Amino acid sequence: MLTYPQVMPVDLLKLVQTARDAAFSLLAAPGFARFGTGSRILLPFRWGNRDKVAVGEHCLIAAGSWLLVPDRTAPGPVIVIGDRVRMHQTSITGVMSVVIEDGVELARGVYISDHMHGFADPEAYIRDQPLERVAPVRVCQGAWLGQNVVVLPGVTIGAGAVVGANSVVREDVPARSVAVGAPARVIRQLAG
Repeated sequence: MLTYPQVMPVDLLKLVQTARDAAFSLLAAPGFARFGTGSRILLPFRWGNRDKVAVGEHCLIAAGSWLLVPDRTAPGPVIVIGDRVRMHQTSITGVMSVVIEDGVELARGVYISDHMHGFADPEAYIRDQPLERVAPVRVCQGAWLGQNVVVLPGVTIGAGAVVGANSVVREDVPARSVAVGAPARVIRQLAG
């Protein structure tokens, strides 16, 4: 007797979700400065001025991620994501330059920004005050940022570096090193 595998409702839902995300990626791709082949965006996803964002090939931008360039007039692309980058519920906001090189892994809840809001005027809402400390950010190839890492303006995280969960990175992290804490400090060098 020939038997067929039973399709469970949850399997059907997964197929629908995969098709929906593939269709969204296909339809959204032309609006980006670049959107590489094989890259996928999983919904829900938020963006601002996606024409200022370049996405490499075979990237995964998982559900809950956010890519924002608030200044429509900024020369772009402002946010550049290399090939084979994976991000999970990651927020990246840039006004000057945020570069995520090839093969970087960004765990859930990572926040990266090349600018900060001023807060000197006690009469104005923080969100309405001018930007301060605008400086480029770079996460070099093969680096891994753990869950809930915050990367502040002007930081370069070296190739193959590891930043531990819940760290706040305010200074450069050398290549092939491990940094942890708030503020993040290098605790060891990796071989190689």
